[in-house]
Amino acid sequence: MPRIIAVTHGTDGDVMPFVRLGSELRRQGHEVTLITHAPYRAAAAGLDFTAIDTAEQFARHQADTAQLMDTRGGLGWLAFYERNGLFEQLAFEVKAIAERHEPGRTVLVGRHTSALSVRFAAELLGCPVAWVAVSPIQVMGARLAAHMYATELAGGFQSVRDDLGLPPITDWHGWFAGATMDIGLWPRWFDQAGTKSPARFELAGFAVPDAASRETFSPDVVADRPVLVSGGTGRMLNEAFYASALKAVEGFPAVVVTPYPELLPTPLPEGVRWFGRLPFDQVVPEVRAVVHHGGIGTLTRALMAGTPQLVLADGADRPDNAARLAKLGLARWLPPGKWPEAGETLRDLLASGERPAAPEDLDPSAGVTRAAALVASLLGPPRPARPVLTESQREALRRHLRKGSR
Repeated sequence: MPRIIAVTHGTDGDVMPFVRLGSELRRQGHEVTLITHAPYRAAAAGLDFTAIDTAEQFARHQADTAQLMDTRGGLGWLAFYERNGLFEQLAFEVKAIAERHEPGRTVLVGRHTSALSVRFAAELLGCPVAWVAVSPIQVMGARLAAHMYATELAGGFQSVRDDLGLPPITDWHGWFAGATMDIGLWPRWFDQAGTKSPARFELAGFAVPDAASRETFSPDVVADRPVLVSGGTGRMLNEAFYASALKAVEGFPAVVVTPYPELLPTPLPEGVRWFGRLPFDQVVPEVRAVVHHGGIGTLTRALMAGTPQLVLADGADRPDNAARLAKLGLARWLPPGKWPEAGETLRDLLASGERPAAPEDLDPSAGVTRAAALVASLLGPPRPARPVLTESQREALRRHLRKGSR
């Protein structure tokens, strides 16, 4: 039986698409291993699961991600890696992959940028590898990430490679483009609303992270058609997000959903109820609007429901996601400097009666089905990865091409 080994990191918007992808591949008859954070073991029921941490370590990791948003001297990336043992985690992931690898019938799949383990393992084992981006900013930010990997984090990565017997990476920019296949989990119309992805990317469509959930909730939650406020399931947020969002919904019934109540102002404003978690596939269609941070999973769910969105976006992929939606007339968005205007913007949005529809039907299973087909297409005899040229090799090739065109 063909074997798929997937690695991902992050919170729901990063992990649940891989759970769904793994479940679809398993349905098609493949053996699937998911290597990710311990709290997602239950969500990945039915898949072979390997935890890269404990629940306590994951909680500390999430607390530290908040400091990465602090531009006033918070935790730097090298300190973040060292404090959370991420170089050791990388080595552990490669070992876990190698233990499950079977020559000629294994494909590796990893979250673009963070899952270096699948790329290192592919070099070591000679198997095909798909790097999967969950939002366009991962592609747009590849050069910046490659620079950071080549400088601030280079020593830690090379130590892992030395232990594996892998040579130094002399051109990280070229190495980033060296996966057997690159997949983007968004549709072409979303790609074309901003900086376009390189031609090598296969765009599968959105992978809704919570499709067809089995969770239940009381109808009273949405009986008064509240405004839903959500900053996602992570802690990497502007510290003013929840205060600004809750100020914006004054005068409306509201529910705020976050697993971290300590991020909320106390006491909560009148008319606001807190929930640690709700089934968004059932709740979002019933609310009058969603005020959120711009995470790809939340915006996709709102698009599918045709629910108006106000995006208070800061950091990571969020401003780019929000700008693409706004360009297409699918959402309103405000950068942090304009968050004091959020209340007026929300009232204007609701008064307009807009219930924007995406440019094409958003089938909640289409992106995952397409991505699974792309991954499965890599099965078979080991394929060489695209060659990674050094800068001197690229210059020699340019000279050769110029000479040949004369």
